[in-house]
Amino acid sequence: MSAIYAQLRADIVTAMKARNQATTTALRTADAAIKRAAMDTNQEIDDALTITVLRKAVKNLTDAREEFAKGGRADLVAANDAEIILLAKYLPQSLSPDQLAAVVSEAIQTAGATTKKETGKVMAVLKQRPDAGTIDFGAASKLIQAKLA
Repeated sequence: MSAIYAQLRADIVTAMKARNQATTTALRTADAAIKRAAMDTNQEIDDALTITVLRKAVKNLTDAREEFAKGGRADLVAANDAEIILLAKYLPQSLSPDQLAAVVSEAIQTAGATTKKETGKVMAVLKQRPDAGTIDFGAASKLIQAKLA
């Protein structure tokens, strides 16, 4: 079992004992999403699966937060911010902008890409890296687009 997932499960119990309803609900929702992803892909719960599901949850919460902000719902924005912070502590530290730029440059050279049409090749090279879990692929895509003519 994933160490990250084991920590999440332990934190659910802690939140339940502390009667922290918001934390319990957020962590149980993440737990259910991880279990669902494991069932859907027919694989064991490992760190890679856990991180993938948690990143997706954080992205969805961030997108929803923006919509709530546009709608003037400060209460929901605050709730989403709290949940994002809660889930982000289970994710590995992302690469710094300088590190990301270096990794992207290396991937462009490895893929031999020269035009924006070859962005997919570069992304494929990035996804094969052992540290792919720490790469923000949205930011990487923007860097690739900027570097390729």
